[in-house]
Amino acid sequence: MNLFEFKMPEHFIIWNDPLIKGAWVSIILATLGIVFVLTYFKKWKWLWDEWLTTVDHKKIGIMYIIASLLMLFRGGADALLMRTQLAFPDMKFLNAQHYNEIFTTHGTLMILFMAMPFIIGMMNIAIPLQLGTRDVAFPYLNAMSFWLFFFGAMLFNISFVIGGSPDAGWTSYTPLAGSEYDPGPGQNYYLLALQIAGIGTLMTGVNFLVTIVKMRAPGMTLMRMPMFAWSTLITSVIIIFAFPVLTVALALMTFDRLFGTHFFTISGDGSPMMWANLFWVWGHPEVYIVILPAFGIFSEIISTFARKRLFGYNAMVYSMVAISALSFIVWLHHFFTMGNTPAINSFFSVSTMAIAIPTGVKLFNWLFTLYKGRIELKAPMLWAMGFIPTFLIGGVTGVMLALAPADYQYHNSYFLVSHFHYVLIGGTVFGMLAGMYYWWPKMFGHMLDERMGKWAFWLFTIGFNVCFFPQYPLGLMGMTRRMYTYPEGLGWDGLNLLSTIGAFMMGVGFLIIAYSIYWSARYGERDTTGDPWNGRTLEWATTSPAPVYNFAHIPKVEGQDAFWLMKQKRKKGKKEKTPELKRIHMPKDSGRPFVFSFFWFVAGFGFVFEWHLIGFAGLLGVLACMLLRSFEYDDHYYIEVDEIKRTEAAAGRL
Repeated sequence: MNLFEFKMPEHFIIWNDPLIKGAWVSIILATLGIVFVLTYFKKWKWLWDEWLTTVDHKKIGIMYIIASLLMLFRGGADALLMRTQLAFPDMKFLNAQHYNEIFTTHGTLMILFMAMPFIIGMMNIAIPLQLGTRDVAFPYLNAMSFWLFFFGAMLFNISFVIGGSPDAGWTSYTPLAGSEYDPGPGQNYYLLALQIAGIGTLMTGVNFLVTIVKMRAPGMTLMRMPMFAWSTLITSVIIIFAFPVLTVALALMTFDRLFGTHFFTISGDGSPMMWANLFWVWGHPEVYIVILPAFGIFSEIISTFARKRLFGYNAMVYSMVAISALSFIVWLHHFFTMGNTPAINSFFSVSTMAIAIPTGVKLFNWLFTLYKGRIELKAPMLWAMGFIPTFLIGGVTGVMLALAPADYQYHNSYFLVSHFHYVLIGGTVFGMLAGMYYWWPKMFGHMLDERMGKWAFWLFTIGFNVCFFPQYPLGLMGMTRRMYTYPEGLGWDGLNLLSTIGAFMMGVGFLIIAYSIYWSARYGERDTTGDPWNGRTLEWATTSPAPVYNFAHIPKVEGQDAFWLMKQKRKKGKKEKTPELKRIHMPKDSGRPFVFSFFWFVAGFGFVFEWHLIGFAGLLGVLACMLLRSFEYDDHYYIEVDEIKRTEAAAGRL
């Protein structure tokens, strides 16, 4: 290995396709537009001071959500390109290589760079407020988590125009993803971007676990926590156990590709099956990492808009614990067809079907919460209601796939594609959009437009079912996943065209959401109460948006639905004794997490092209940032009482 050898790949700048040329034009125009706006309005310092260096959990949550929406746009565009290619037989819209690249980036982006940051953004917005605390346990680490995700996402996204995208599928099975069959930089982008972002996610798991265990408001026992806090606690535990497995697997394949080791190559006494095992030991818990927080959000929304306490609180908690435990003993159902014994297949079939029991408990509890409730169908509630039948379809077909003999027929077909999307879109995306509409006034102080929200919901939901339900019969008719074209005469034409129409309906629904964000920021109804939904949990006990310190006084919790109980006491005329204001200890902002993560980006970019000197230089920058942090002691400040009084008075709370 020569550190000073710079081998320029044959196609460094990708410019061989009209779509990629269009991507270059959009990237250049968007970059110039951002630079012009920031320069013209003199916002560079504001950007650095308020956002790039912030450690405020609320601003970090907002940045996560904005980044996730951008990734949803990019991943959705990939999906529309694929559906356009499959709309008619023998289409030449995309060639096989380009289709493989889009197929790979779509899955990777949607799971790891859209769903994951969206749920983490929701956690950042809501959890400290729901717990009645002023920030997460480790604010500096929280900023590092975001910027590692962000620069990992940027590294992955530039592969489209520099060097070439990964093309071995989002699961990147060996030997297809090995250097022998996939020698270009595309797979290196996949490995390094996921490692960088994955380190940030692992930090998030540790951060929120400690926050929930150690920083709850006085009186908030574990069994008084909001259900979203419970789902975040359990998700954090799964992250801590699952993500190191992914990091190790990615590192091993990186060594195979860059340094000539043989962990996954048969010729070097390695095992390609080891990759499948390591990937899915992480991969199936990952499904629950992105769905359990959505379950928590649905619990909050259904309880709020049914005007009832959540039915079966204890059962909901125990069912989530059961799901988290079972999620680690079902991974092998992803490769029933790879030559396992009947005993092993039977065990994983039973464990997979067993996970449907606690999931069913949750569905029935939501329905019982709705029973005799005074239901108000606002936009967040629509997404929660749409989730129940949609997710049920995905769950039932998941039990069908859990049967090993049946899975031999279903597993490589569009039946599985449809199941997977019914669970992840019908569960995670519906949940994240429900949470976004629900907590938007808490983030920005104004509501998202209700009328546009309902239009977006119906277009997206109808489009989703029109897109994915036809894929069940397509799979049963023999259409296999990953195929980029098909001949006439197979009977697939009409269903594929219908599926493509549904995909574009979903796209229109997303564009309405994007436009409603812009319109609502300018003209939307302002939330002057801090409690626009007549909420039940503590995030609605402070102003919208919340001040940097969240609460002037840490609230005292007396039961489940803590804020609802406070409001009931006030209605009965009981006066609360207000303690004396004291100065508040807060963490200082820092630009080092941004710089630290940028050095990871430099290191990743260097290793992608096997420019080891640049790669190791980036790692030296990472180590330098860690060293400087270890000698930093002036990392906090105090908000004085006079400033707290001014802030509270301006919000009408004094």
